[in-house]
Amino acid sequence: MALEATATPRATRHQAGVNRGDRAWNGLLLGLGLAVLVLAAVIIYILLHASQPLWTSTSPWQFLKSTDWDPVSGAFGALPFVYGTLVTSMLALLLAVPVGLGLSVFLTELAPKQLRPVVAFGVELLAGIPSVVYGLWGLFTLAPLLREHVEPFLQKVFGPIPVVGALFQGAPLGLGYLSAGVILAIMILPTICAVTTEVVKTVPLPLREASLALGATRWEMVRWSVLPYSKAGILGAVLLGLGRALGETMAVTMVIGNNPEIHASLFAPGYSLPSVIANEFAEATDASHTAALAALALVLFAITFLMNAAARGLVRRSKHTAGAHG
Repeated sequence: MALEATATPRATRHQAGVNRGDRAWNGLLLGLGLAVLVLAAVIIYILLHASQPLWTSTSPWQFLKSTDWDPVSGAFGALPFVYGTLVTSMLALLLAVPVGLGLSVFLTELAPKQLRPVVAFGVELLAGIPSVVYGLWGLFTLAPLLREHVEPFLQKVFGPIPVVGALFQGAPLGLGYLSAGVILAIMILPTICAVTTEVVKTVPLPLREASLALGATRWEMVRWSVLPYSKAGILGAVLLGLGRALGETMAVTMVIGNNPEIHASLFAPGYSLPSVIANEFAEATDASHTAALAALALVLFAITFLMNAAARGLVRRSKHTAGAHG
């Protein structure tokens, strides 16, 4: 009884100490989580405050749907920049997602062990290259290549096709939506490939072995077991790549052509939201011009938020579907 009487208070004090530590740790993490929300709220407030002079002369809807951008005459429309941002980002995803997914399957399922670190290092190296270097490479290498070889070929093959041919019309310039989309695809490829590779590695070995034991080939095992199990993580990787594509500035500014007009052709020069903000903010001396650029930043923030929310919804839905089937 004496021993129990001695041990019980010690155990209680130890448990109380652990609980205090847990509470402090939980409080710290909660504070960090709330700090992110507070930071986002501060950014929104600053952008709303900075764009306030614009809303005295135009409405948000008029600003979003207008295609006129002439700071000298006080005409501000965001539609060409929204269009350029969405077209280049979607084109980048269209090019990067199949390549990134294929690379991750190759690294986890097919590549020899000696070759895996070499390929993985090469992909990771792409992530460390500064965006201005990508821009210079696009300006001096990619643009001439597209202008002299790729765009004439695409125009010859796809130009005569109804509807689709409209995307490949016009003079091959080398600078435009296509070159910006290719640059963005190369820039987001390491993110998509690295995250997808780590997700595919988490597929349980018994699941792979069960597929092979049922007579599936290596491709059928990947198609029917590995990819469905990793679907939520793959969507998360695409989300990360999309976030970088939407906000990329310097490389896109150097190759997109910086023309505030809307064209259906991928060969035509365009403009994006980050590019116009970076190009014109230092020269914006008029209050309405500065307010319009702040409003463009607010639009970019809203697009990023909506894209993230939609992707999160897809990830959650895929998890529920996988759980239902599991």
